[in-house]
Amino acid sequence: MKKVYDFSKAKRGAVIPTPGKTRITIYMDDAILKRFKAQSEKSGKGYQTLINAALNSYLGLTERPVTQELVRKIVREELAAHG
Repeated sequence: MKKVYDFSKAKRGAVIPTPGKTRITIYMDDAILKRFKAQSEKSGKGYQTLINAALNSYLGLTERPVTQELVRKIVREELAAHG
């Protein structure tokens, strides 16, 4: 190990940028952040990941989970269209 390191050309932040992600600063209500942090502790996922998932869901950018109701709806639509 060196005794002295030269950080004169160093940059702050992630070493490798994540494609498709942008770092921002955002102000939100304390109550919202508190709820997401509580969910984060229960689920083991990061609170920022949970906020991102909630925004994706709100905007309709995520796929809906396959449920019994969804399968029934699809089958009904297909049966009606073909018979």
